Amino acid sequence: MTVGIVANTQKKGARSTLDRLMGVLAVRGISTALERETAGLLGVQGGLDGPELAACSDVIAVLGGDGTMLNAMAKLGPTEKPVAGINIGTLGFLTSCTDEEVGQFADALLSGEFSTSRRTLLCATVRSVDGSEKEFRALNEIVLARGQTGRLVSLSAYVDGDLLNHYRADGLIVATPTGSTAYSLSAGGPLISPAAAAFVITPICPHTLSQRSLIIGDHMTVELAPENADEAPMLFTVDGRDCVTIHAGDRIEVKKAEQSLNLLRLPGHSFYETVRQKLNWRGG
Repeated sequence: MTVGIVANTQKKGARSTLDRLMGVLAVRGISTALERETAGLLGVQGGLDGPELAACSDVIAVLGGDGTMLNAMAKLGPTEKPVAGINIGTLGFLTSCTDEEVGQFADALLSGEFSTSRRTLLCATVRSVDGSEKEFRALNEIVLARGQTGRLVSLSAYVDGDLLNHYRADGLIVATPTGSTAYSLSAGGPLISPAAAAFVITPICPHTLSQRSLIIGDHMTVELAPENADEAPMLFTVDGRDCVTIHAGDRIEVKKAEQSLNLLRLPGHSFYETVRQKLNWRGG
């Protein structure tokens, strides 16, 4: 077995967690491969770029937090290999264990006592008015929002070709169930179980308070577009990165990606446990 490792080299404690992980894997006879920047953190040669690392690994370990996982997914490219998030600090929504549980992680790999949570990805295609196209993948969400102006903007949303609504808002979020715990939640959207075959469309600070989030099936296609040329350009972002300027006449098509993310889960850890912990849910 080979474990590919991607670390957030800027995060405090990344070097010590990386050393500990490689040590517990080596003791158990598990080989490791390092992403290029991660290898640089150790001062060694032979680091691989993302797709190479994914191709040669049986499991991929991402050291950092939820943001590191999002960046790693973009770096790795499409892969069906199980991906384990090892959080440096407290448990995150996208992490399999904390940095104190790397021994448990290594034991689970040897015994096969782990599961995978299949997470839907978004495929977003930006079609510019000049006829050019660019495609993006997102694990959490895509966002079309106001640009440099401090004013509300007008945008429209269509679902399978039918008009959903004309919005006056700071922007609009289209999120996966995984992304329902991120920006969409902060904007007032609902929590959605990762197993649900759904997307959620959430307006950001809408002018009309009756405009609420809408959950749709993930087999549907969403199209977003600016409505007022005087308010363009707007900004399109993918998981908080890949910022693209959207002009009047441009269109964004959002649908379920062909690939998914197989998020590794250890025994005793679940989405519901993480929700209780992160949101401080308590009874009575």
